[in-house]
This record gives sequence, C-alpha cells and structure tokens, in this order.
Amino acid sequence: MIKKLNLMMKLGAFCLTVGSVSPVTALAAIGPGFTAGTYVATVTADSVNINKSQDSEEVLLTAEAGDEYEVLEDLGNGWVRVQVMDTEGYLPVSENAEISQVDEDEMEAIQNEALTSSMSYKRQQLVDYALQFLGGSYRYGGSDPNTGVDCSGFIRYIMQNGAGVSMNRSSGSQAQQGSAISADEMQPGDLIFYGSGSRINHVGMYIGNGQIVHASTEATGIKLSPWNYRTPVKITNVLG
Repeated sequence: MIKKLNLMMKLGAFCLTVGSVSPVTALAAIGPGFTAGTYVATVTADSVNINKSQDSEEVLLTAEAGDEYEVLEDLGNGWVRVQVMDTEGYLPVSENAEISQVDEDEMEAIQNEALTSSMSYKRQQLVDYALQFLGGSYRYGGSDPNTGVDCSGFIRYIMQNGAGVSMNRSSGSQAQQGSAISADEMQPGDLIFYGSGSRINHVGMYIGNGQIVHASTEATGIKLSPWNYRTPVKITNVLG
C-alpha cells in the first residue's frame, strides 16, 4: 500500500506569501471571513495532523512539510478548514503552516491539479485493493475472491467494493460500460477485454507498469499478466 500521495502541486513563484510574519499573525492580518478559494496553507512543520473535525482529534491524514491545501475558511484560534482531495479537513496552522494568497486563475489551476491527484490516488487505492487477492482461487461462476471467482466476477467484486462502481456480471456486458479508450490512454484501474474474434470472453484490470490483475484459470487463479499477453478486443474507462 502506498503510504500517502502528495495531494497538491507546489505553487512556487505563483504564491504571494503574506510577509514574513508568523502564520498566526498572517491569519490575523487576513481576518476572519476572507474570500474563500484565494488562500493556500503550506505545511512548514515536519508533519502535522489534519483532523476530521475541529473538535475531534480523529486524524484524516498526516501532512508533511511542503504539502499545500486550499483554505476554505479561517475558523480563528489558529485553525483553518482546508480542502483535502474530495473532502474537508481541519488544520492547526500555529507553528505548523503558513498562509499564501493566489489569484482566481492560479487557484483554478491548483484545484484542477488537486482533482487529478485525487483521481490518481483513488485509482491507486483500487489497484492496492485488488492486489490483496493475488493467489486466490478461480471458480467458474464465482463472485467472491475470498471463496473463488471467475474473471468477470472478480472485476465486479473489486470495482464495487474498491471503487463503489456497479458492474454487470459477464465480461461481454461489462465491456458495454464506461468509455472506450486506446492503449495509449489507459491508466491503472481501466479494464481490458479479450476474446475470440469479436466475442469477448475474458477481462482483467490494468494496474500500471504494463500489467493486469485477473482471475485467469483454475490452474493459476488470480494472477498478474502482461496487459497484451493476448490481443485486447477493447479497453474501457469506467472510473471517469
């Protein structure tokens, strides 16, 4: 499992840091009620916890020095509410982070980059979820990799439980879902379909580095293979 994905791109010269004052002073200068979506918190401590709520110590994630987050609200008392992937968190800025101001165009670019990073993170999570079943048994008609599963049953299970995406049961019907893409466009989490002629009879999930994970045969079970070990009939993106 990957420990953590750096969620936001560096602002570099685009950031207009609020003077050389401390983070608390900087926030005080901005004042409560500043325009949301125009400020970024840059972590300066070696590490700091971003909590799920201001009143709870339940940790959403641990940020590291250099990580940057869009500030949604100045909550006062040294706390800000920040955007973290597709959710929100609460960051104590005192001694931990500095606040920088960006213009609307720069913020839009940052948000787009954060969205891309978030999707990459979700795709990697799905891959990691699927890989835990390596070595599992193949069973024709099976729908649970814990007890035995066939190729389409495996894909249906991991997409539903690893990404919240509902899939049809057979490989042929699964190939009708999502958007068709080329091999040059595929990313981890995309589906690759194989067949005899135009008839689809097998499916695997691309995991990156030229490999797929799939429920292969009764002899081999759930395994890794080169994505082109057979000539693909179709490649689809069902994650968006």
